[in-house]
Amino acid sequence: MAGQAPEGGFMLASVAFAAGESIPTRHSLYGENVSPGLSWEGGPEGTRSFALICRDPDAPGGTFMHWVLFNVPENVKRLPEGIGREPSLSLGGMQGTNSFHRIGYDGPRPPHGTHRYYFDLYALDRMLELDQTVTAVQLQQAMRGHLLAQTSLMGKYRK
Repeated sequence: MAGQAPEGGFMLASVAFAAGESIPTRHSLYGENVSPGLSWEGGPEGTRSFALICRDPDAPGGTFMHWVLFNVPENVKRLPEGIGREPSLSLGGMQGTNSFHRIGYDGPRPPHGTHRYYFDLYALDRMLELDQTVTAVQLQQAMRGHLLAQTSLMGKYRK
């Protein structure tokens, strides 16, 4: 399990790929399109929930959002591989709408070249009053003033 350890020890990692390395085809739209397993450590005192956004800043039309999650309870420290498309997660939390206009995870699908995929994890001081129609931009707006810490894990995918 490898990830980045920013100041304060808040760290996100995956068993599927190491930080800065290739995301396996299994987790792409060219493969099985299953979400990678993720786990995290740390998080500041006062954390009440976690949110996660997976983004591709290298997409031709601008940053593309592949996964939107929020209201993951503070006692949850991992997301298992293969989370489905249900809005409500069995472990707690909700999934929002990605840039494909679908709920849940949709993996890498670059048209050409190598793209970077950032899994950004946020520690928040509250639960958010949102539903599955929320987009990444709307989630980012709702998090304003409630962000306690942030960490990222970046993986690459090449077609």
